[in-house]
Amino acid sequence: MEDTPRSRTSGIDRSLQILDSLTETNREMNAYELCKAIGAPQSTVYRLVDELVERGMLTRRSDGQIWLGPRLMRYGLCYRASMDLFAEARREMRRLCEETGETVQLCSRDEGMMTVIAMVEGEGHFRVTSDVGTRVPLNWTASGRLLLGHLEEGERIAAFARSARSSPTGRAETDPLVLARQSSEDFQRRLAIQMGQSEYAVACIAAPIRDEQGACAATISIVLADSQADARADELATAVKNAARRIELSIGFDQPS
Repeated sequence: MEDTPRSRTSGIDRSLQILDSLTETNREMNAYELCKAIGAPQSTVYRLVDELVERGMLTRRSDGQIWLGPRLMRYGLCYRASMDLFAEARREMRRLCEETGETVQLCSRDEGMMTVIAMVEGEGHFRVTSDVGTRVPLNWTASGRLLLGHLEEGERIAAFARSARSSPTGRAETDPLVLARQSSEDFQRRLAIQMGQSEYAVACIAAPIRDEQGACAATISIVLADSQADARADELATAVKNAARRIELSIGFDQPS
């Protein structure tokens, strides 16, 4: 009987696991911690770290801590510069921030997570903890629900079943069936609102940005104190929906709202 071939993890896969682990934890790690995090032999991780540091993909601090390298920034900036949606969204984000005086975020989907990819801070005293690069489960946020809203029902249910997690406030919905329904309803009305689901006393009013095929490519949202959101809900909802619509028109989505 033939032996079953043993599964081997390639050097590329291991390198990506190292980069993903640093990104997801959002902190420096030493080589031993990386070994434990990705479940790889120490000899493999030490060799890959040396190679990635040499190529600028990672940096090694004087105390041995490992962090992301400058070469990744070049890749990220090049990719971001090629996105027409991002360029148009930046203009609308600044306009929306000036119009409302509140912090505005642009978010996208990263598998089972929602990621903040751009932010313009309002001039008020209120500050949000979710800066650019923040990743949270899709079910925690208004934007996260919208990012799945264009999918077929079965796909939405499966996606939420894989990714839904309890939030720090304990208020985020985790039932995939409920989330799938909310996601579709929010996407159809082009508006989602959350109050204190991921952070205490923080509200988010978000609208989908649809691509040429009508799928949710990203979201634009206003993040503010929940007390202010209650008082200005209609005004801010109209403003964020209008901003999203202008972005859609600029990138070629011109179907009726």
